Amino acid sequence: MILMILRAVFIVIAIGLGLFLSTAENITQGSDATGWALLIGIPLGAIAIVAIDVMISRKRLDVISAVYFGLIVGLFLAYIGGLALTPFLMISDPELLENVRAAVQLLLAPMLCYTCISLLMQTRDDFRFIIPYIEFSKEVKGRRPYILDTSVVIDGRIADVVETNAFDSQLVMPRFAITELQAIADSSDRLRRSRGRRGLDILNRLRNNPEVDLKIFDRDLPEFAGQPVDLKLVTLAKHLEGKLITNDYNLNKVARLHGVGVINLNDLANALKPVFLPGEHIEVRIVKAGEEPGQGVGYLDDGTMVVVENGRDYIKRNVQIAVTSVLQTSAGRMVFGRFETVSPDQ
Repeated sequence: MILMILRAVFIVIAIGLGLFLSTAENITQGSDATGWALLIGIPLGAIAIVAIDVMISRKRLDVISAVYFGLIVGLFLAYIGGLALTPFLMISDPELLENVRAAVQLLLAPMLCYTCISLLMQTRDDFRFIIPYIEFSKEVKGRRPYILDTSVVIDGRIADVVETNAFDSQLVMPRFAITELQAIADSSDRLRRSRGRRGLDILNRLRNNPEVDLKIFDRDLPEFAGQPVDLKLVTLAKHLEGKLITNDYNLNKVARLHGVGVINLNDLANALKPVFLPGEHIEVRIVKAGEEPGQGVGYLDDGTMVVVENGRDYIKRNVQIAVTSVLQTSAGRMVFGRFETVSPDQ
């Protein structure tokens, strides 16, 4: 609402300014065409500025800061450059000297502004503006970014986890990982192609979520030269002082070997599964026979495998069991139980 009021006030001021300038004799010099141009042109310019502001709804503070500071530094250097060249111009006429200096400054300004803005845009991740008594805070919490790898994007669960606000820092997706994802999506193998396309859909879902701070890391660090994708991810995590989010077992080991923090979604999923104590009663549907005689196998809603003693005769039926033990393996959690009764609704 405040932003809408600001835009409305800006347009009203522009209309008043156009009306004032169009009636000023020292500006229009009696020309009706100039008056009408000012009266119509200034409000239209204000409306165009507001329209551009509305269309660019998601603005990044680091980009805006790089442009602003680049312009300021570039104009300042152009002004200093013009003054520095004055002693070398050898012009005695003050008016001519001033005109030449203005032309030199005008020539230097675009080049220096472009150079400064380009430099700041390319290095905006490596510098921080510090202004005394003023603090710029980001909307996101946390200080260490999370770097996503290809496997965790293809898996798809990362989007659901992020939407629960479990991760409160910025998500970073490297450009080289997106390139790998696109190569998988373009694979001739149907299964790999579908996995790659799902990964791209998940990435678009994260990027289109206004509550998610997702950044595409485009820079090519010198340390990336000749490195495979896994080591590039580890190097990037160390460069950004962040953590890796992955499902890749080998990448997990390599990252820990280099002292980089890792969040494994499989470990997170296993940690969130319900804990069953021996003697606790649960209901499960037996879907197939087990490896041992008399055993039946079922699965809970979260995918936990349940091995039921004396349950082979009750395949495709819901039964009540008493938990005897729980086994945690690298593949997940397994529950062992003893058949007691068939569920009443069977």
